[in-house]
Amino acid sequence: MSPVVMMTGAVITGNAIAALFFLKFWRRTGDRLFLAFAAAFLLMGLVPLLTAVRDVPREEQSAFYLIRLAAFLIIIWAIAAKSRDSSTH
Repeated sequence: MSPVVMMTGAVITGNAIAALFFLKFWRRTGDRLFLAFAAAFLLMGLVPLLTAVRDVPREEQSAFYLIRLAAFLIIIWAIAAKSRDSSTH
């Protein structure tokens, strides 16, 4: 097994574990910020999986890069919504 494949698997696994932790925190607290982070990490884990399955040589030059953009936009939206909710109380 090549080091690239092993590293890709490690990145996918790390993102999946982070998503599971945030889902756990969301279930415990009900805070939408944790749910948004879980969704973002799932999307970020999906990008290397898709690029590996589709054999895309450079992720940043593919349409899969838009998935990563969506993940970061979810994070930005969640933080802004959390800040807005905090300032009204």
